[in-house]
Amino acid sequence: MRRLKVGLLVVCLGLSVPASLPAFASSSVTVVRGTHYGTRIFPDNAFTVTDRNQVTGHRVNFRQGIDYPTVGGVVRSACNSTDYSICDAFSQLNKLDGFDLQPRVTVPFTGAINLASVNDADFFITSDTGTFASGLRQLTFDPATNTLSGISDAFLREDTAYRIHVTSAIRDGAGNAIKACDGACVVRFTTRTASGELTRIRQAMDLPLSNSRNAYVLAGFPGASTSTASRKLSFTQNGTNDVFLAASVAPSVANPLNGIQRNDQVKVDPTASGAFQSSAVPNLIPPGTAGYYAFGSFLSPRYQYASASGHVDNPYGTGNGFTDGEIPPVPTTKTAAPFGADRIGAIVVTPNPVAFPAPWPVAIYGPGFTRSDYDLFVTADYNASLGILTVATNPSGHGFGPLSTTTVTSSNTPTTFLSYGRGRDLDGDGLIGSGLNDGVGPTGHFQPGGSELPSRKPIDGLESGLVQTTVDDMALGRALAAGLDIPGIGTNLINPAKIMYYGLSFGGIYGTMLMGTDPLFHQGLLNVAGGPIVDIARLSSFRGDLAATLGRARPSLLNGGPGLNGFTEDLPLRNDPPVVMTHPGAAALQELFGESNWYDRTGSPETFAPRIRLRPDSAWASNPKNVVFQTAYADGTTTDPAAAVIYRAGALFDRVVFYRNDKTPSYASDPHGWLADPTLAGRTSGEQQLAAFLSTGQLTNPNPAWLETPIANPNNLECLHYADPQTGQPAVRQPFPASGDCPPPPPH
Repeated sequence: MRRLKVGLLVVCLGLSVPASLPAFASSSVTVVRGTHYGTRIFPDNAFTVTDRNQVTGHRVNFRQGIDYPTVGGVVRSACNSTDYSICDAFSQLNKLDGFDLQPRVTVPFTGAINLASVNDADFFITSDTGTFASGLRQLTFDPATNTLSGISDAFLREDTAYRIHVTSAIRDGAGNAIKACDGACVVRFTTRTASGELTRIRQAMDLPLSNSRNAYVLAGFPGASTSTASRKLSFTQNGTNDVFLAASVAPSVANPLNGIQRNDQVKVDPTASGAFQSSAVPNLIPPGTAGYYAFGSFLSPRYQYASASGHVDNPYGTGNGFTDGEIPPVPTTKTAAPFGADRIGAIVVTPNPVAFPAPWPVAIYGPGFTRSDYDLFVTADYNASLGILTVATNPSGHGFGPLSTTTVTSSNTPTTFLSYGRGRDLDGDGLIGSGLNDGVGPTGHFQPGGSELPSRKPIDGLESGLVQTTVDDMALGRALAAGLDIPGIGTNLINPAKIMYYGLSFGGIYGTMLMGTDPLFHQGLLNVAGGPIVDIARLSSFRGDLAATLGRARPSLLNGGPGLNGFTEDLPLRNDPPVVMTHPGAAALQELFGESNWYDRTGSPETFAPRIRLRPDSAWASNPKNVVFQTAYADGTTTDPAAAVIYRAGALFDRVVFYRNDKTPSYASDPHGWLADPTLAGRTSGEQQLAAFLSTGQLTNPNPAWLETPIANPNNLECLHYADPQTGQPAVRQPFPASGDCPPPPPH
């Protein structure tokens, strides 16, 4: 029956063997059917064991000394000091309950094949019953190992069995049909559970107070078993209320420090020279439109591990098995338990209570990567003037050190208070930055003399930090629902039925996760989001940061140019023609990127996009969520192809706004920050669209010349609109019409 369905599939797709190549011609090239990783089609349930603690009933089981480590094509019994990152990565994969939701599929052959002969009729994925599920894109062939690779075009369902099909319609270099088992090799694999960790945490946050498994009780919130009072926001430090009449605070774009000033702790030693850096907080909220600025804090359950003394106490996760910055994975039938609670800063901008009497609708703002909650003042231009209260908190690892402070000068009187910076020196360099190596996720570790050892959790990129930040926003939403009381303004100031979200960049990424997890947030706007993280990094301005990670890995994976920043991956974009690898080391890079995406799906936006509307959670299935995504033409930071991954996964293109920066005077700039950066031409239009959406729930278009609402041609998200970094060329952006559309995809 299965072969019949596959045969019908080929007919229905209208694909057949070219007439110029005789179908009966046989080749000596065959599909390799070995017994270990790299010598058989992958993924394959053969690389799992039974585990009843997992949702799928499976657990990945790569065998050390058999499946890994492989160095130079040779499998060794163990890793050593030169290549232990390989063992670390496989050890992480062995905790998963299945394979990737958009898997990189590999097929080893005994000889070379004609890559142009590979298509959706001879290399594809079906459901377990034989129904076509996905073709393979981004095809590559490695002549050093005769391995065909392709990435699933569809984003597959979680906890679901699928089958990979490789048929004899693939040709060798002479045009003869390869030998694929009995005409077709068919391999079964089961996808992993990825959204379950965050969903279970959210469910634990909403358990009855009397339930001992309630997340707030486990985190040690005071009185959590009897009251929600300890969840609420507080705006008092050392007996002083940090609440200021907006009209009494001088507006600022830059220095002088006469309005809102940030004093960031940038060194671990607060007595060291230059330990603190001060700067003005830009404030673009029009004077007279806001009521009050309030600076407060709240408690959030902490799931990321942090040792008592940072990296000094436990630099590598030895002993107790935990690593700073990681959320330790648990079996997928279980719920992660918090290590404790963190007090996190929050900034609130209120409407004028005279013009808009409370209770108010509220919008939580999610800042971008390396940014902070201070960005509230450059992304909430119109909210207060429309009667919306806005609140922001820092992402995990952001906001510099814990001794950072804010100084607000109100009516010429300065008030200084802790800003609850979330940065920690996890890499041991003595510095505390604004993200990346300071608490978002596991890091490298500096050694005496200046060398740096790699993270022992090499494929947990930003996954743990993204999950923790989503938890923090869920906790902030529940803090608001418990009742917002601000000294000098009033009590119960917000409408708990109207809690919304909007986020920029990193805030759009974890905002997508939030919208796909939490029923408390019914309406949200996600600006310039993308995923997964590794694919963002390799094609964007973050490529240098990725190169630093690749360079300190054991072994180093930097393989040289022409790719920018010292590596070339030979990996085409989704609509690009197939690529025969020509750069040694490119296959190892592709393997690492595939493994990282596979592991990181737990904290990646494309995993949660289908849960918003395509396959909604039962908690909101009968009341569809209202979402909008804003994407920018030629975004050089999260990139258009990464945004398209989210929209395809969730079938969301009809809710995508495309900012055509190529049609504006600022066409030559990276448009990524267009919702916050006043130097970009479309900022005002984006802010107007945001405010109207938050206020009315309607998607309007204040500037049809620059905003495609919705996007006119989704294919325009399938190319970068600047030179691929793998070519070694710098990113140069052209104005319209020279900018042009993405080319159509090749036939599949």
